[in-house]
Amino acid sequence: MQQTNRYWLKSYPPGVPHDIDPEQFGSLNELLEESFEKHRDRPFSICMERWMSYGQLDGHSKALGAWLQSKGLPSGSRVAIMLPNIPQFAVTMAAVLRAGYTCVNVNPLYTARELAHQLKDSGATAIVILENFAHTLEEVIDQTDVKHVVVASMGDLLGFWFGRWITFAVRHLARMVPSFRLPCTDGRTVTPFNQAIAEGGLLPLRASTQSLDSIAFLQYTGGTTGLSKGAVLTHRNIVAAILQAEAWFTPALAKVGDVRRINSIAALPLYHIFALTLCLLAIRWGSHMTLVPNPRDIGKFIQTLKHRPFHMLPAVNTLFNALMQHPQFKTVDFSHLQVSQAGGMAASEGTALQWQKLTGCAMVEGWGMSETCAIGTNNPVTAREFSGTIGLPLPGIDISIKDDEGKDLAQGQSGEICIRGANVMVGYYKQADETDKALTADGYMRTGDIGIMDTNGYVRIVDRKKDMIIVSGFNVYPNELENVISLCSGVVECAAVGIPDSIQGESIKIYVVKNTPLLTEEDIFRYCRENLTGYKIPKYIEFRDELPKSNVGKILRRELRAGR
Repeated sequence: MQQTNRYWLKSYPPGVPHDIDPEQFGSLNELLEESFEKHRDRPFSICMERWMSYGQLDGHSKALGAWLQSKGLPSGSRVAIMLPNIPQFAVTMAAVLRAGYTCVNVNPLYTARELAHQLKDSGATAIVILENFAHTLEEVIDQTDVKHVVVASMGDLLGFWFGRWITFAVRHLARMVPSFRLPCTDGRTVTPFNQAIAEGGLLPLRASTQSLDSIAFLQYTGGTTGLSKGAVLTHRNIVAAILQAEAWFTPALAKVGDVRRINSIAALPLYHIFALTLCLLAIRWGSHMTLVPNPRDIGKFIQTLKHRPFHMLPAVNTLFNALMQHPQFKTVDFSHLQVSQAGGMAASEGTALQWQKLTGCAMVEGWGMSETCAIGTNNPVTAREFSGTIGLPLPGIDISIKDDEGKDLAQGQSGEICIRGANVMVGYYKQADETDKALTADGYMRTGDIGIMDTNGYVRIVDRKKDMIIVSGFNVYPNELENVISLCSGVVECAAVGIPDSIQGESIKIYVVKNTPLLTEEDIFRYCRENLTGYKIPKYIEFRDELPKSNVGKILRRELRAGR
């Protein structure tokens, strides 16, 4: 592979290496097991004031991995994980990997339609799911290849008495567990999470044969065709991303001394690549994470922040905003905070300035994708002010600004941001055509983002080549929305666009042409609530007699965005 002139290296903070070596590990499993052994007696996570150590993470994941192997799943089998930020997530992730299988992360808030697509596309034959969402699985499981279901309760792994109380409260007081029935027919098994752990604890975990080239995760991302695509992330991709993050973040945490003392706040969903990579970084460090199962409850989130010093707070722009708007925010002690990491969506200068004023910690923005294990560019985490850029390429990463023909552009010219590195996916699962479109002949991945790189190597995003809408850090693809809403009775055609929103970054607006005066905005909102995850539901709907189109009949979203 041709080596580029990495002129951005001159802008690196002291102590940051220019490259990383994923070959120091034979697989991601080796990295995990090294950490579990080295940090056995140290805390890994705290959730609802209940701790789990690295030794417990090791033992629980080994037991669950052995249980999965006992079901006869062949090496490389896909296991879906549909869990929020609770201790069961890390246990399951490690179990799947250590057993020689592939993790398929699933958004717990998916509708039945979205869940069915991901399970069918991935070919998952097992799933670990929180009981709160099992009713959604019930609707679609017969359409999938899933034969083994492990059902977790909220209180699992939180101690016998406290855990039972939490589960009871969630089920019967908060009534957050809709009734469900997952019958054991056609060889299907349905097993409680703690039972699987107990049974697996009596079994040996057979060593996996996974290598750096084996698939570790199928990380689903939106697709321009309207269907989500599985980015194939190998053990090499994940190990590289962990080492890149470690190289970049360590200098900012020098004040902490021993990195094992770092407390990272895990409020962003762990199924999302941003939080997932930072979780794996914590494991690499032997540090601990504060799990926040429901960050939407800002009051409780702030109370969690007040329990003990914390050093890293990754968030999207909307979450930073929500925290600052709460009356209790100023009562939090931010004196130990070293890194306020923004990502997932554009960080606004106004939010960044206010955050630094209130916390004393500069917000640093980074950029990455599911396809790059969330790693790409980042501002130096030692920065003392917000830069307004997405920063520098991380160690071992090449960024090239290219034109439509794939030719490199000169510094200061705007073009498509293309990325190359050991962290970049090998392709899209079972989608050779989409893979070919994404990867260039010289080994770069096209990102669809239009940007400029300055003479110091800092990158600024100026536009998006694709029509993707980013709502509170989540990617929403217009084709998916249009495909779904077009099936609503009375809709002739429709178009989805993003419009600026001071709270969410962008909001979704749908333009609709209808064939009956009886169809109302509320009818469409109701249909969307039944068929789309919450963040994909439009905020605005406008009826029109016709939509602007090109001479070949393609709907011109850019004209709609311009208000024409």
